Amino acid sequence: MIFSSIVPLQGMASEKKLNLAENAKSAILIERDTGAVIFEKNSDEKLPPASMTKIMTMLLIMEAISDGKIQLDDKVRTSEYAASMGGSQIFLEEGEEMTVDEMLKAIAIGSANDASVAMAEKIAGSEENFVDMMNAKAKELGLKNTKFQNSTGLPAEDHYSSARDMAVMAKELLKYEEITKYTSMYEDYLREGTDKKFWLVNTNRLVKFYPGVDGLKTGYTNEAKYCLTATAKKGNMRTIAVVMGAPTPKDRNKQITQMFDYAFSQYETKPFYSKNEKIGEFPIKKGERRKLKAVAGESVSLLVKKGEKVDNVKKQLVINKDLKAPIKKGTEIGKIVISKDGKVLAENSIIAAEDMNSASWWTLFKRSFGMFTKIQ
Repeated sequence: MIFSSIVPLQGMASEKKLNLAENAKSAILIERDTGAVIFEKNSDEKLPPASMTKIMTMLLIMEAISDGKIQLDDKVRTSEYAASMGGSQIFLEEGEEMTVDEMLKAIAIGSANDASVAMAEKIAGSEENFVDMMNAKAKELGLKNTKFQNSTGLPAEDHYSSARDMAVMAKELLKYEEITKYTSMYEDYLREGTDKKFWLVNTNRLVKFYPGVDGLKTGYTNEAKYCLTATAKKGNMRTIAVVMGAPTPKDRNKQITQMFDYAFSQYETKPFYSKNEKIGEFPIKKGERRKLKAVAGESVSLLVKKGEKVDNVKKQLVINKDLKAPIKKGTEIGKIVISKDGKVLAENSIIAAEDMNSASWWTLFKRSFGMFTKIQ
């Protein structure tokens, strides 16, 4: 798992100082790379997340794709149970097949409950097993105020999350940058070339009406009211804003827009490393090669007020002791630490840029006796 942590910035705005999210039960605004909180209001309150639940569903889908467990062109068969889902749907019929790509599009753009359950069954065998995976992932991410009962966000007892936890889930989902290919689309079609052609329109209208918005997920039930976890990028800076319990769609979009306006007008990021930027090569024991290439696991930057200078900032690479083969590509092998005056401002992972297999006994034998001078 890629490691990322941030020491929260001091002196950030509070809801008492800003007229933001006034008509929401809870809200939060963070900078994505650093995780720094710019604004929050009742951000740890447990509330029904409605279809924002699908952020976790999409996260587990993207993980399964990344791990090679499923492919975008794999066929997904619709069960009777998946086809029975109410609410937002693409009206899948029992036995109907769509690709993972099409199902993901239906979830990201159209908030399709039937597609969400079909994908849950594809990945975990049943929605119940998938929900166990969702809750395990929530625990892994350190979410304190989240519990899932389904993959859709349809009303269920003891199904809840918080604005802060939704922001963390969104931050994790955005590690898979290709997800915005789906969440940024305003409209598309399914079943083209058939008499059941289906028009998808994004439930997140801001992808069309706010420059830089390319996701993520809306939500609505009678209990939850209007919710939205949105993300926008301008220049080097990506922000995530969450609103829960807004009274109308107009209020929801207005409050997200105001939070984005505030973030982009008042703050900027100072980048240090980009994702997958080469960090260096480091000694490894018993490897087929003597050194392992490494890259930044995630973007590393600091959030500052506009015009603020970043002076006397120290960058340190902390590599795990006694690196030993075998090591798989993507394995965390250390940390990038950004500090000032002895205070850690940010840290992120250094990961292996390649697989490193164990050296053969013959290679180790020759090394130990210095029988050749250059190891490939």
